[in-house]
Amino acid sequence: FGYFGLAGARTHSTRPVVAVMSAARCCRIGSSFASRSCLGGRMRQLPVLSVVDDLRASWHRRTRSFSTSSAGSYDVAIVGGGVMGSSIALHVVSAAEGRGLRVVVVERDPTYEWASAPRSAGGIRQQFSLPVNVELSLYGVEFLRSGLQEICSGLGVDTDVQFRENGYLILAPPGSGEEALRANVATQHACGATWVSLLGPAELETRFPFLSTDGIALGAFGERNEGYFDPWALLQAMRKGALARGVEYIAKDVVALERGAGRGGASIERLRLADGSTLSAGVVVNAAGPFGGRLVDSLGAGVAPIPVVPRKRSVFLVRVGAEGAGGRPKPPDNTPLTIDASGAYFRSEGMGGRFICGTSPRPEDDRDCHDLEVLRHADEALFEETIWPAIAARAPAFEALRVVASWAGFYEYNTLDQNGIVGWHPDVPNLLVSCGFSGHGLQQSPGVGRACAELLLQGKYQTIDLTCLGVERILKNEPVFERGIY
Repeated sequence: FGYFGLAGARTHSTRPVVAVMSAARCCRIGSSFASRSCLGGRMRQLPVLSVVDDLRASWHRRTRSFSTSSAGSYDVAIVGGGVMGSSIALHVVSAAEGRGLRVVVVERDPTYEWASAPRSAGGIRQQFSLPVNVELSLYGVEFLRSGLQEICSGLGVDTDVQFRENGYLILAPPGSGEEALRANVATQHACGATWVSLLGPAELETRFPFLSTDGIALGAFGERNEGYFDPWALLQAMRKGALARGVEYIAKDVVALERGAGRGGASIERLRLADGSTLSAGVVVNAAGPFGGRLVDSLGAGVAPIPVVPRKRSVFLVRVGAEGAGGRPKPPDNTPLTIDASGAYFRSEGMGGRFICGTSPRPEDDRDCHDLEVLRHADEALFEETIWPAIAARAPAFEALRVVASWAGFYEYNTLDQNGIVGWHPDVPNLLVSCGFSGHGLQQSPGVGRACAELLLQGKYQTIDLTCLGVERILKNEPVFERGIY
């Protein structure tokens, strides 16, 4: 599921109260980067390459050549200026510093009113089942702790994203749910996230006395390096860092990508904008989030589509009274982001007994959402019929609550396997895809931004191997399933 937080609430403007986190694992080993394969196992160490020496020549050999630098012509054009697009831009120009790369980000909404990240509760966890997702979030934690500050050093950018290290608590029922949770944690430990602990019902009630463990066989708790942060702060820091390093942001809507007769007719030659103007670029990056599928569709017949569609997610801000209900205390102000076995979630929001909560709709109710008007109102029936009963059963203090605000946001949904799609599109030599993250794009944006920069500047992954998330699996209809999608 996706998390949409206070920045997008029309009736509430308070920023989350957050704190600085402790150290996370550093991916750099000496003068080399440690690289892991997508499905686990350490790969050989790869030397850090010269960033853009001979870049134009190497891209020409790969048919991803630069355009001639002129007005309206760029080396790299990124469609979508949210956290993913801004992270890619920042990582590219930082790695290519001093090389004169012309990078443009085209973002249709410079206010980010309807962008997913500013409406996000900012969760980050290593509790996934696929090693590649664990690795991406390990780098994400490192980036929040120090990487963002380093990459923006000397630029006058505020890099405090206010990480609150309260952890994730994932609850599982007996049977297959418990077995899956144990397997997930074993994978996390193998990847280095040894701080995730398994807790039985008695331990859960001791550490989290507000919980009822009825129907729960096991919990997994991230003791550190997990929690939530201010997504607006991360977006603005990466965007301002990219701008300070020379990236151009254009406030326009890309309505189509157009191929031409040049370069064999397969490559993108123009980006058509809503006002009728065009841009050209040597490489185009699809970081259009929930509209990434529609962007690929604009290329027309002969280009395989990607299964990324916009969905709606609703979130509710509630307040619990001073006294707990149901014979248990109310959850504290440092409550972890708790995911119930039902799929409903809740976590504390600042001080004073405030919490945000939500869940994914039932599959039959989870429809594509292309109309902004649909997002102007949260799904109140979902709260009354599903969310409130579920969280009250798990934390009885929620029996007595008041809804303070509610809002909805876009969720970029990969209908094949709910994992991100990252890599070159086989049908379009100069199209790099980076979308479809299905609720975990915010926390993975630093790692994916770095990975895309590696592909663009060095021709291959140097740190985390994202090959298994490539477009090829889409064309072959070979899903890579992640059990940690809720």
